[in-house]
Amino acid sequence: MRSISRRSLLPLALAGAAAAAAVALSLPTMSTDAAAASLLGGGGMTGKPAPAFAGINSWVNSPPLKMEELRGKVVLVDFWTYTCINCLNALPYVKAWHEKYKDQGLVVVGVHSPEYEEEKSLAGLKEAITRLGITHPVAQDNDFKTWKNYSNRYWPALYLVDKQGKVVYTHFGEGAYQQTEAQIQALLKQPG
Repeated sequence: MRSISRRSLLPLALAGAAAAAAVALSLPTMSTDAAAASLLGGGGMTGKPAPAFAGINSWVNSPPLKMEELRGKVVLVDFWTYTCINCLNALPYVKAWHEKYKDQGLVVVGVHSPEYEEEKSLAGLKEAITRLGITHPVAQDNDFKTWKNYSNRYWPALYLVDKQGKVVYTHFGEGAYQQTEAQIQALLKQPG
């Protein structure tokens, strides 16, 4: 077994410090860097089949959806919670993409994973959905089963799934709205 020298630890320490600084400063470019995304969690999903919607307590604005039944569509999975200011800041973009592209083959699914105990109430979630004007499907993930299937760690977190059912793009936090929309447009143009 080879021992670890201080020299071999330096690159690891620098990479860890850079990832921590990016998270602390919410640098939007980190989400496009595959190595950084894999350190942050969820980014390791890119190129893999999209996980199922598992352990969903309730569906709002839709009957239950199954990922395998969405093949041939582009799916935007948005992990959010209604008391998260970052989620609320990103929500207008998510809603706009739903409205703009739903007739072109985009399916937006909000996965509501509550940060606080009071957010687990279905009545409270429905009230928030109405108040916020959300018309796309929302899955209530109180037990974080879908969250865990995606190895997710953040609110908000976006996962774009191509027509073949693979996760092809991720973004964590606010920002990168033009980049995300460009990805949606490119995926919609691809053959099913």
